Amino acid sequence: MNTKPSAAETLAPDVTKEQLIHDFKTVVADAEALLKATAGQGGDAVAAVRARVEESLATAKAKMADAQAALLAKTRAAARATDEYVHVHPWQAIGIAASVGVVVGVLIGRR
Repeated sequence: MNTKPSAAETLAPDVTKEQLIHDFKTVVADAEALLKATAGQGGDAVAAVRARVEESLATAKAKMADAQAALLAKTRAAARATDEYVHVHPWQAIGIAASVGVVVGVLIGRR
């Protein structure tokens, strides 16, 4: 049995997808800066590694753009669904909001 936690399980609960996207973009930017800094270095091995890294970065950037677009689409869909629900069921939405407010107030009051 595998007792090692997955990467998702080891992340802190307050880490959001937006934070992960931002951090990944930072890593990509740093890697690009490293590639530019080593551009003057010679040798076939260095050139081959640079080419592989550039290709990997291009692939990673494309995948990150796709993930960001998907996240944005899901966020917009959730916002639309919430807006529609509130317009169809305004009193229930007020009740839910009040309940959430009471729970948050109780939790904050315990500290």
